[in-house]
Amino acid sequence: MARIHIDEWPPYSPSDQAKKDNVLIVAKLMVNAALTAPFTGGVPGHEAEIAYGQKELELIAREMERLAHKEVPERLKKPFLYEAVMVRESDVAVFLGNKRAHETPMDVGCGLCGGEPNCSFVYERLNHFNGIIDTTDRSRETAIKGPVCVVRAHDLGYAIGSALWVAADCFVDSKACYSVGLAGRNLGFCMNSEIVVGILLGVASKNPYADIPPNYHLTNMSKQVDGIRKITTITRQIPNHPYHTFDPAKKAGTKDPGKEE
Repeated sequence: MARIHIDEWPPYSPSDQAKKDNVLIVAKLMVNAALTAPFTGGVPGHEAEIAYGQKELELIAREMERLAHKEVPERLKKPFLYEAVMVRESDVAVFLGNKRAHETPMDVGCGLCGGEPNCSFVYERLNHFNGIIDTTDRSRETAIKGPVCVVRAHDLGYAIGSALWVAADCFVDSKACYSVGLAGRNLGFCMNSEIVVGILLGVASKNPYADIPPNYHLTNMSKQVDGIRKITTITRQIPNHPYHTFDPAKKAGTKDPGKEE
């Protein structure tokens, strides 16, 4: 009889991998919801990618740690480090981006991008030819290369909300993270978008994205398990007694109930 055993421990065991495969199905449904969410003008503007597997998630976590130590403001350092741990504890990461916010403004003159009563705030700051913005210069001086069309950026919010709704309906814990999106974009996820948000997905007995203790990058489960292994490995190297004939838990002089007179 074919069977599928599912358990959350140990990580990436066959039982845990079966659980992750279930979450991957939900991630694909979330992408469907995101791509069919309401957006301005009805013109397709979103893209999505799914990161799955231990190596892929580890690369994202390490890029977040690099950003924490090298690029982001000090006040964001710990959130980036904490959320890097959450990436490692996740089953899947979904990336959602809006590829029109930087390249094709809505041209409605709303002024949301910079307070101007027209779209001049964007066009005066970007190279363009007859309103066609040149995006071939990929260099950045800031985390997000702007200005961007805020109307288009608002569309991404509807996509994220729709995706999170599907996750909740399927009883999958989720967390939308700017840090994950930034790291993913740097690694080529949703590469056509300037604004990318990463959504972490996990199924566990305890929500991996809530109730986080201080210094979580040092006190997470993986570090604690490794610490216990270190302690127990060292104690095994202490001169021991043969376990067949000696029980260190027994007091000296007590009678062994299993030994005949």
